[in-house]
Amino acid sequence: MAVTRDGLKRRIDQALGRDRADLVIKNTRFLNVVTGEIAESDIAVCGDRIVGTYDTYDGVEEIDGRGLTVVPGFIDTHVHCESTCVTPLEFDRCVLPRGTTTAVCDPHEIANVLGDKGLRYVLDCAEGTALDLRVQLSSCVPATELETSGARLEAADLVRHKDHPKVIGLAEFMNFPGVLHKDDAVLDKLVAFQDRHIDGHAPLVTGRDLNAYLSCGVRNCHETTSAAEAMEKLRKGMQVLIRDGSVSKDVHALAEVIGPRTSPFLGLCTDDRNPLDIAEEGHLDHLIRTAIRLGAPVADVYRAATWSAARHFGLTDRGLVAPGQRADLVLLDDLEGCAVNRVIRNGRVVTADSFAGRPAIVPVGLNSVKLDPVTAEDFAMPAGGGSTRSVIGVLPGKILTEHRRMEVPRIQGRAVADTARDILKVSVLSRHGTNRNIGRGFVSGFGLTEGALASSVGHDSHNLCVVGATDGDMAIAVNRLIELQGGFVAVRNGHVVGEIALPLAGLMSLEPFETVERHLRTLRAAVREMGCPLAEPFLQLAFLPLPVIPHLKITDMGLVDVDRFALVEG
Repeated sequence: MAVTRDGLKRRIDQALGRDRADLVIKNTRFLNVVTGEIAESDIAVCGDRIVGTYDTYDGVEEIDGRGLTVVPGFIDTHVHCESTCVTPLEFDRCVLPRGTTTAVCDPHEIANVLGDKGLRYVLDCAEGTALDLRVQLSSCVPATELETSGARLEAADLVRHKDHPKVIGLAEFMNFPGVLHKDDAVLDKLVAFQDRHIDGHAPLVTGRDLNAYLSCGVRNCHETTSAAEAMEKLRKGMQVLIRDGSVSKDVHALAEVIGPRTSPFLGLCTDDRNPLDIAEEGHLDHLIRTAIRLGAPVADVYRAATWSAARHFGLTDRGLVAPGQRADLVLLDDLEGCAVNRVIRNGRVVTADSFAGRPAIVPVGLNSVKLDPVTAEDFAMPAGGGSTRSVIGVLPGKILTEHRRMEVPRIQGRAVADTARDILKVSVLSRHGTNRNIGRGFVSGFGLTEGALASSVGHDSHNLCVVGATDGDMAIAVNRLIELQGGFVAVRNGHVVGEIALPLAGLMSLEPFETVERHLRTLRAAVREMGCPLAEPFLQLAFLPLPVIPHLKITDMGLVDVDRFALVEG
């Protein structure tokens, strides 16, 4: 909303106490993330702006803040709304009541399926959300040339959205090998956004490689998994975004990095977090309380989650409880435990009515799984010359994988799974209708004693991914995905024992987040009965085709040695 002369006059009169403020939080305390102090004060709000602190005020509307502590609204610095398995409007309804008042999203997942159509869908949604959903334009569609994507976005395709009011800049530049190899198409995108913010994506990138990557204007990284890696990036001026998603739990390794000197150069993000985890643990509130529990200083954690994140993205109107700042506030019952009592967004208390009246956005990509039914024979693998094979090693709680060499059984000239040694088959099937590629390999770490799991969420090109003990169950799981037009499926002894439909681009449900949460809970229980110990088996499965995260991955083109950025023989 544009600021007017009369609007400023109202702020002045309410700040001076000549007129009652529109809203006052009375008798409360607030965390000053500049000084780190806990201040006792009323907080006065005029419209969507704070106009008074460190004083007493009367308000037209008053909230008794006795026993509460007020902090700035939380800012998720990197999230894929699609990875919550719900639409951006349901993501909004799911996380705003937990204190996330601003989120910076990358519609990378839907863009890799639908291209510009998917990008425009998220931009349309962002204009209607109750929280402030900002958009980074997806830089890597496709992420690499080692997989089949559903679309391609070049620099010119992104530039046409550059001045959209919700756009900040260029999203995570995952193709760091393309940067280092000076690929012209890669460099064209970086050139086009030199005057805007550019997000990074640099897992285990170090030394001169990191120098070269940063020299191209990249500003941050959310793929940091160790304190030593974080410190090198911080020393070189890179903002480190500490992540805690449904799979990657990096806050446990990085909490020790958070301190008074580093917190201005940190941020917090969820990246990929599903509604079940949000319901059971929380969103950014979970990350905040976890970091504090691990010993990070309280004020520094909240500074990283608010002011530091806002300034990093140029959102200078938020992140402080201070006059002139946007009235995005979280009222807490417990500061260290980040127990949210209520949320104020744009000067108004968030209630169920906050989400009423938002524009209905027409779903897109409802028939995006373009794949003919498969048979068990499609997953057969010739034994080859030797029994030692490359096997993807899953690491619980990480999207990094190991490149293991393991003995794989051979029966009647074919390589087969060995559940006793936790060796399962894994395949990725191209689903965008351009070819019938099937990548085949083996994976260890899922622990299934029987059955198969299949998903249409497969970062980043979102081909169909399936892991299983038998070819027959793998075929049943994939065929059910085709019927659902996307989702998650669990099969056991020839029968579907759990599923959830994600028909919007094969990524998102059309149901409310509460319904998705319930289905995920049922599906999780079914998979555990199949012997899988992983907390989030389907999201862990979804990261197996991500060929920009070390060390061994699989796409529809086959196994990928990420360290060499090349396809390898199984």
